[in-house]
Amino acid sequence: MNIYTLERTQEVTAPLEEVWGFFSNPENLALITPPWLGFRVISGGGWKIHEGMLIKYRVSPLLGIPVTWMTEITEVEELSRFVDVQRTGPYSFWRHEHTFTQKNGAVEVKDFVSYALPLGPLGRIVHALDTKKRLDRIFEFRREYVEKRFGATSGA
Repeated sequence: MNIYTLERTQEVTAPLEEVWGFFSNPENLALITPPWLGFRVISGGGWKIHEGMLIKYRVSPLLGIPVTWMTEITEVEELSRFVDVQRTGPYSFWRHEHTFTQKNGAVEVKDFVSYALPLGPLGRIVHALDTKKRLDRIFEFRREYVEKRFGATSGA
């Protein structure tokens, strides 16, 4: 299984508590996900995240075909980091670590995703032709939304 990684970092000017509060509410995932994915939380939203929390989503990543995706919050360090891991969904493997670090009057928001696709060699081809570009677009949408909502530092 080929494991791919995606890493994104941005700095915002809002207080750490506000940024953490936004990201630690699963209902806000729909705001930072592009509309073309048809994303919606179908269970597990509306609560502050905690270890063991299961969140189920509906997303239409390819040709408008809906897919159920369930993640588990496996680690939480209040105001610092949390990790979600796919339990069922479109990937063979998905682990997404979110970190929040106070730095020089700003908050560094970092995403580190490790993921793998099913279907062996075919999955590698799909990754090269579609998945990598699609994830880049999704995380660019996310970066733009977060910047508008929380303000960007001049170095971002």
